[in-house]
Amino acid sequence: MSVQTPAAPLEEIPGPSAFGGGRRRFVDLVWLLATTDFKVNYFGTALGYVWSLMRPLMLFGVLYLVFTSVFRFGDDIPNYAALLLVNIMLYSFFAESTIRAVGSVVNSENIVRKMQFPRLVIPLSVVLTNVFNLCLNLTAALIFMLATGVEPRLTWLALPLLVLPLIALTCGVALLLSALFVRFRDVGQVWGVLTLVIFYGSPFLYPVELVPASLRFLLLINPFAPLLEAVRRLLVDPAAPSIVERAGSVFGIIGPSLVVVAVCAVGYVVFTRAAPRVAEEL
Repeated sequence: MSVQTPAAPLEEIPGPSAFGGGRRRFVDLVWLLATTDFKVNYFGTALGYVWSLMRPLMLFGVLYLVFTSVFRFGDDIPNYAALLLVNIMLYSFFAESTIRAVGSVVNSENIVRKMQFPRLVIPLSVVLTNVFNLCLNLTAALIFMLATGVEPRLTWLALPLLVLPLIALTCGVALLLSALFVRFRDVGQVWGVLTLVIFYGSPFLYPVELVPASLRFLLLINPFAPLLEAVRRLLVDPAAPSIVERAGSVFGIIGPSLVVVAVCAVGYVVFTRAAPRVAEEL
């Protein structure tokens, strides 16, 4: 009489993690996806990259006419045209990166289901693709500044350092939104509205001094406020007060910095926890 051995208990096999496979492989995958996406976006088009530049330029043209010909507060701001163009380029990067990242994991369903790779590369490659566009757009903005008579300064070299916190914030938001969208498809619609709220609620179109004193405390936690004020001071108007002077304390920098760190941390934690179950929920 044969003795049956008890079956081994089934063990849960975790799905592919958000960050795995080695640092070199992770970086290579992000770079490959980003460069491929960047090329595909303009493949077969007559104007190529110019299409990416035309969107913020058209928005700039409309807003510049409104705020210099209708409301006319732009006349009181030194080099307002140059400042507005740079701000729109920065906003366009944030908005386009996060909006495209919302559905990035869902749109990659075919490879998510069939391949094992670090899921984190999907939203980060979307952000990196838009970093390429941002570099080209800011180059065009600097040329515009020279053409409109803005005096070049050594402080222009600090522009890449100013952009780094914006990229970090964008990555954090992209991770959070792409993870939530897998389960909650309303996230895309909600974020489309919130990007407009961020645009008009942050000093992209207007300087901080035009914000009423009763509402200016909101800028103490707005991560865009110190960035845009630093851009204004270092690129177009060295006489403009710093965000610390506007806020009256160093909390004008510490507060928004804490928001950026918190967004990045929450986005990373939410995405890494959701990554192993992404294929099952798609």
